[in-house]
Amino acid sequence: MVSHRNGAALDPELRGLLDRFAAGELAALARTISMVENGRPGFETILDTLYFRLGRAHRIGVTGPPGAGKSTLTAGLIRHYRLRGLTVGAVAVDPTSPFTGGALLGDRIRMNDVALDQGVFIRSMATRGALGGLALTTKEVADVLDAFGFDQVIIETVGVGQSELDVAAAADTTVVVLVPESGDSIQAMKAGLMEAADLFVVNKADRPGADRLARELSMMLHFRLGQLMKNIPAHHGVDPRRVRPGGNPAPSSTPEPAPVAGQWDIPVLRTTAETGVGVGELADAIAAHAAWLDRSGERSRRRRVRLAERVREQVARRLQAHTWWDRGGTVALEEALPALEAGEVSPYEVAARIVRAALGE
Repeated sequence: MVSHRNGAALDPELRGLLDRFAAGELAALARTISMVENGRPGFETILDTLYFRLGRAHRIGVTGPPGAGKSTLTAGLIRHYRLRGLTVGAVAVDPTSPFTGGALLGDRIRMNDVALDQGVFIRSMATRGALGGLALTTKEVADVLDAFGFDQVIIETVGVGQSELDVAAAADTTVVVLVPESGDSIQAMKAGLMEAADLFVVNKADRPGADRLARELSMMLHFRLGQLMKNIPAHHGVDPRRVRPGGNPAPSSTPEPAPVAGQWDIPVLRTTAETGVGVGELADAIAAHAAWLDRSGERSRRRRVRLAERVREQVARRLQAHTWWDRGGTVALEEALPALEAGEVSPYEVAARIVRAALGE
């Protein structure tokens, strides 16, 4: 029977759900994810209880521009892992439906042939207006899949552009998928998304231009990661793994973990996901990166960065709720709007009042 780590009594319904979750019931997993995704009462207790079950799964982020074949490649990886006897949980982030507010389910449809496997669980999530390629609670849902006991957790982002970096903070291994039509690879290498990659995949490699794109990517990686560049930081000095939602770097008061010894040689792989060509090689490269993470200590470093960011997110969430609802910030703002519109007070003065009220001053 599952109990709260502090020995506190759990609501009987919640305790029953967690007991069924611990017993491996897929229905309980689905309901738990729904509670977390929708922020229903008790979801924070669930996450707090399940936290101590985390750490088994290797988290793989699959990202890239629209039309790169991410869903087909993800489905190919799932088939490959199942042939190896590994269980897989996948989070597919889809655009939000303008009619229902839910996911459009395009990714889920493309992975339908593997969704019926009992060793596979696929969950589609709507972005709900969130930027960065992920939904607001994607990382928490990945935690739930990890706690359930899946060997691999795959996070597939919505089609992204140049600067959506959230997946790099959510995954152990980030796979950036491109296609020959992706455009000028030299320009792509300047983008933040490219700098988040642990592996590059040129998908649809049977199309003209695939070999050229792969060669140019390899050349750019050689120049960027070569000996002449070893002391130069990432693009404009920004480490994409420290960029938070909203684009601001993590506070400098947080000690930056020491860099790891040894450089990961980022591979450029070719796949044709429709036929399965190259998928096995991709799975092998992901396994090699996972081994490097453990051997170099980089997994621990990334985990500390991820946990620090998770704490910041929770503090921000709680402070916002406290400010706007518990301490009457919403009412204070509404009451101040006429004076703001008339130019009698400034937004900064109103904000200061709300903060003082939140602090009890």
